[in-house]
Amino acid sequence: MEATSKSSWRKKLHQIIYEADTPAGKLFDVMLLVLILLSVIFVMIESIRGQPEVVYDLLYYGEWVITIFFTFEYIARVITVKKPSKYIFSFYGIIDFLSTIPLYLSFILVGSNFLLTVRALRLLRVFRILKITRYIGESNKLRKALNDSRPKIFVFLFAVLIISIIAGTLMYIVEGEESGFVSIPVSVYWCIVTLTTVGFGDIAPVTPLGQFIAAVIMIMGYGIIAVPTGIVSAEYANANKPKDKITIDDKEYVHVNSQSCRNCGSSKHRDDSEYCHRCGESLHPDEF
Repeated sequence: MEATSKSSWRKKLHQIIYEADTPAGKLFDVMLLVLILLSVIFVMIESIRGQPEVVYDLLYYGEWVITIFFTFEYIARVITVKKPSKYIFSFYGIIDFLSTIPLYLSFILVGSNFLLTVRALRLLRVFRILKITRYIGESNKLRKALNDSRPKIFVFLFAVLIISIIAGTLMYIVEGEESGFVSIPVSVYWCIVTLTTVGFGDIAPVTPLGQFIAAVIMIMGYGIIAVPTGIVSAEYANANKPKDKITIDDKEYVHVNSQSCRNCGSSKHRDDSEYCHRCGESLHPDEF
């Protein structure tokens, strides 16, 4: 009876920490996201010198509260999986550990220069946001849209590069070194800066023909900025089609299920999955 109760407790804790389909899991992720952002803000404010001492004291106590929460969270993640080493030595497991230990190390190791370096590790907590967002259905759709758009965007960027080389070479011939276009690479740099509407102003055409070409490049820049956005938007719209219009194929299926396998830690399971696609473990066991 006691073993069953312990198993049920670990199972519920696992669902809260590793999954976001339940209200408790969503609340936990929101709390974690808020604490991550607060921690990053604290580190940023702490880097500003000349503030009242009371501000640094408040930041110190606030950092302790956040560190204790992350410590319990890290321990909970380890004890709720069947193979703790899978989590401990995973990318996010290492990030979680490195972002939690700086405050504890400050009691063991003394040295202002070293502590400044260690405190910077706290910024690694921002990677937790990536771990949270992968459990959100909309972020999965956006990621799929970006992946599907890669070939089209690559071809588009290659075409832009060719245009930049041609236009840059033309500007080198028209303007010449006396106008600042001292070489073709420098002219191509100017073309890319102009085409992207950045416009640093370090180089500028002075001849009427060069100014005309620059004006054409500037107008083209507005269209060039819109094309990648349109490509990604089209793919995102396809990802938002009703499920009966989506091919139920592992490469086409949009994973919106945050179910995490307690045996191997794998996620990205289909909504109708009963078993882990990696290790075959049941995703809905009666006992842990």
